[in-house]
Amino acid sequence: MKDDDKPGLSTEAKERIVAILSPTALLAVWQLSSWAGLIDGRFIPSPVSIAAAAYSLVVTGELFVHIEASLARLLAGFAIGVVPGVAIGLVMGLSRWVRAAIDPLVSALYPIPKIAILPLVMLFFGIGEMSKIVLVALSVIFLVLINTTAGVLALDPVYFDVAKNYGAPWRKLFLRVIIPGALPFIFVGLRLGIGVALIVIVAAEFVAARSGIGFLIWTSWEVMRIENMFVGIIVITILGLFFTLLLKELESRALPWRRHRM
Repeated sequence: MKDDDKPGLSTEAKERIVAILSPTALLAVWQLSSWAGLIDGRFIPSPVSIAAAAYSLVVTGELFVHIEASLARLLAGFAIGVVPGVAIGLVMGLSRWVRAAIDPLVSALYPIPKIAILPLVMLFFGIGEMSKIVLVALSVIFLVLINTTAGVLALDPVYFDVAKNYGAPWRKLFLRVIIPGALPFIFVGLRLGIGVALIVIVAAEFVAARSGIGFLIWTSWEVMRIENMFVGIIVITILGLFFTLLLKELESRALPWRRHRM
């Protein structure tokens, strides 16, 4: 008898309870340790202090200004990086000649820390919004491209043989075999890409912005407003969790046959 068939809470419900209780317990221990003087509030403020700082930033509207600025750069750069990443990855997976031509470039450029080329990007695109958007796009495109290529290469050759034997047109082969087969890898690339994009945009806003979550964190550190700095860090954490859950939901809808595998 499976756990889900037994009376009481399902396994999924139990997992959700654990997922809620574990961070709640951590916050409780953090707050109690702060009250007990085990944690120096000058460097690690208590959750209550951070919540008060967050409330102040929300009331003044400052927090929303920074979130809006970071999201605009993040989403624009992510979209610009994903589209060519998927397209080039599909072509590389289908053509060994294209793969032979592009793979050395990818291998050479991918390991370069993207924040290290921010000065170069700023030389070409200026110090405005475009330089940060381009930097995010560059950080995303390689992850999506590599995973998309791997997804196409992972397809069983028997699918192509069957399609060829039945005379399936290329369009149907592409839409019904190649794309669905590569989608799990594409979503892996998207989830990795959004995480790296968040890291890059915050780092870029440290040095080349007058708004954004990274700017909030950096300026708060400069004036020792540690509570505000933690607010920025927590906002980035929440955004990362939100986008990860969103992509998981999109993946479950796009790939219904994988929904109940686990």
